[in-house]
Amino acid sequence: MSMLECQDDGMSLRHAVLGMLTSGPASGYDLLKRFEGSIANVWSATQSQIYGELARMADEALVEVVAEGPRGRKEYAITDQGREELQHWMTEVDPEPPRRSAMLLRVFFLNLLPPDQGVAYLRRQADLAAHQHAALTKIADEVRDEVGDEAFYGRIALEWGLRASTLIQEWADWAETEIRKAT
Repeated sequence: MSMLECQDDGMSLRHAVLGMLTSGPASGYDLLKRFEGSIANVWSATQSQIYGELARMADEALVEVVAEGPRGRKEYAITDQGREELQHWMTEVDPEPPRRSAMLLRVFFLNLLPPDQGVAYLRRQADLAAHQHAALTKIADEVRDEVGDEAFYGRIALEWGLRASTLIQEWADWAETEIRKAT
């Protein structure tokens, strides 16, 4: 789940896989590694989720098996139909606004805890955001000199993560101060 714990329409995994396949054929394992090395800060997926989605997309002719290797390893490529689906999703389907945040749901009910436990919860959120920011900063340093469209737009998405982590940390600090003033 993303930093803000937002839910999406459930189709984004499909489109993330299709987008990843535009840079070339890949196995499910290869896609998992691509996710981890590029878009994990905006969309994460497990190996089983990726394999399941690849199978569904193959049934719908959005991807095709282009090579098979040892131990049942399959390499998939995006089809023309898959490219059309990705284009449609990117240009004609608006993302649903975030509707769920387990972090904010807990904040809503902090009045049920003693103030020191509420403050401790907010401190953890600030610390988690700081940790996330440090991890994203490290990634930004590692990809700074990469070239190409994927790297360019990846850095734009990475900047969102950096700014969001800063926002959460600043908000949690502010909220902690508010609780301390109220008690």
